[in-house]
Amino acid sequence: QVSLVESGGGLVQAGDSLRLSCAASGRTFSNYVVAWFRQAPGKEREFVVAIMWSGGSTVLSDSVKGRFTNSRDNAKNTVYLQMTSLKPEDTAVYYCAADRRYRGISGTQYGYWGEGTQVTVSS
Repeated sequence: QVSLVESGGGLVQAGDSLRLSCAASGRTFSNYVVAWFRQAPGKEREFVVAIMWSGGSTVLSDSVKGRFTNSRDNAKNTVYLQMTSLKPEDTAVYYCAADRRYRGISGTQYGYWGEGTQVTVSS
C-alpha cells in the first residue's frame, strides 16, 4: 500500500512558477513510477508527466514540454513537479499517481492516487 499526498498548489499569476510535491508513505518508494495528472473543471483528466523509478527518464505531455520539469528524491519519498511560465489553461487540480510499472497516459491503471492540489493561474 502506498499513500500519496500532494502539496504546493495555490493561486498565481500567468508567467509565475510553482513547485508541487507528492509525498509518499508506505512501501519502498523507489520501486514505483510516479505520474502527475490534472483535471480542470468540466474537462477530462489529462496526463502531465511521469517519472521512472530512478528518476532518470521522464515522459512529458506536449502541452507542458519546455515549461514543466519533474524530479524525485527517493531518500525523501517525494516527487516534485516544477512548473514555470504558467498559463491560465494550466489551472486544474493536480494529482500524483503511482504504480510499480509505467501505466501510460490514461491514468486508469495507476494503482495509487493522492487527493490532489489546486493550481489556479490568473491572467
